[in-house]
Amino acid sequence: MATASDSKYKRTNTNGMQHQPLDVAIVGGGLVGSLLALHLGKKGHEVNLYEYREDIRTAELVIGRSINLALSARGRRALAEVGLEDALLNHGIPMSGRMLHDVNGKCKIVPYDANTNQCIYSVGRKHLNEVLLNAAEKYPNIHLHFNHKLVSANLDEGNLSMVDPVTKDVKSARADLIVGCDGAYSAVRKEIVKRPRYDFSQTYIEHGYLELCIPSTAAGEFAMPHNYLHIWPRGQFMMIALPNQDRTWTVTLFMPFTQFHSITDQGLLLDFFRQHFPDAIELIGRERLVKDFFKTKAQPLVMIKCRPYHIGAKALIIGDAAHAMVPFYGQGMNAGFEDCSVLTELFNQYGTDLARILPEFSEKRWEDAHAICDLAMYNYIEVGAMRDLVTKRSYLLRKKLDELLFWMMPNTWVPLYNSVSFSHMRYSKCIANRAWQDKILTRVLYGASIASVAAIGGLCYRHVTMGHLERLSTSILSTFQLLKPKASV
Repeated sequence: MATASDSKYKRTNTNGMQHQPLDVAIVGGGLVGSLLALHLGKKGHEVNLYEYREDIRTAELVIGRSINLALSARGRRALAEVGLEDALLNHGIPMSGRMLHDVNGKCKIVPYDANTNQCIYSVGRKHLNEVLLNAAEKYPNIHLHFNHKLVSANLDEGNLSMVDPVTKDVKSARADLIVGCDGAYSAVRKEIVKRPRYDFSQTYIEHGYLELCIPSTAAGEFAMPHNYLHIWPRGQFMMIALPNQDRTWTVTLFMPFTQFHSITDQGLLLDFFRQHFPDAIELIGRERLVKDFFKTKAQPLVMIKCRPYHIGAKALIIGDAAHAMVPFYGQGMNAGFEDCSVLTELFNQYGTDLARILPEFSEKRWEDAHAICDLAMYNYIEVGAMRDLVTKRSYLLRKKLDELLFWMMPNTWVPLYNSVSFSHMRYSKCIANRAWQDKILTRVLYGASIASVAAIGGLCYRHVTMGHLERLSTSILSTFQLLKPKASV
């Protein structure tokens, strides 16, 4: 909170205009909240960051929140804007594609980008959060407050009431701007949802996730090739593994809660893994597998969609608080980081005019946020996310075709995954671009099918029987279905 001495000076905004610094309260000291504190602190605003948990930098373990993350272009840009991209890339581990494990232990590599060899980076949530908090702490105008749980807020007046979960002390604060960065179960959003005619929906899926670990080898090396996202796709469930700096692997098992609940003892667990993930037993180790599986409960996965993201000129929500998504496109963190970039651009454009900044952020961002939420959910529902699709001929054939067209027309034909993960194209535009590609391919394939039938019929009509025509039409339809466009994962 700004003091009397703080209000006596003005700071220069990055667009060269002079503005009285705002007193900003950010609720939530996770990844998005700590990054936004840096963005706004760098612009000279007085920022108070409130986090309900203890300081993650001194905590031994953050239960349920240590799942690894995939950093791609959108997140990288937001980090670069506060001078932290290089530090995170130097620590992160590049992954150039997926390595698929079948039930027999055989592996197949599917590159993310065979043409330009772009990659995503595996980063640890805890390490990234620590880097952001350490950087924020260096600013004299950014103040970190831990063990501050929001219990109520008057968003019209900018008033906050918080309680210390340990001491139960009640504390209050006031700000010019309140930003909720407090995740899918946002306390700030709960205050907003009370407003009449507010659009809000939440959708839980039948799958949950549970985190396991593959240790390093006895020689202290990676147990698998480390520049890939490893995937064990098994239809109704799957397992993925991302590399860590200490040569271990963060393994995440996704499957229906009914399946989790059916595995009640060590024998059932080992039988399940012998049937579906036999190579993973040796990688994880039997004792560690049993210990880690039964140590915690499977966590739920939820999608949150709402609008608008602001209340008047005093309050805003971003990140998972505004648009939580299921993790089947690897864009949750990247979308939240991009929120910071978009909001910063509006501050550059309008100075401290919150009456213009906040409504424009809502209007500019909701469609893109809904688009990436829908795309992640589509991957889960329609194409089975990475659980099954990545092994299908239709997916692999379409991917090869996209790669060829991208190589021939790099400025015209950009595959969906590339546009989402390796560009800054608006999410809604990425989907519209994919729809255009689907339309073109459908017309080309349909025209080619008709032409093929006509040509063959013209040459062979005297010798072709009805059975020949039926087999030919079936073959063409099968090819058409094989190439029928599906979303990339």
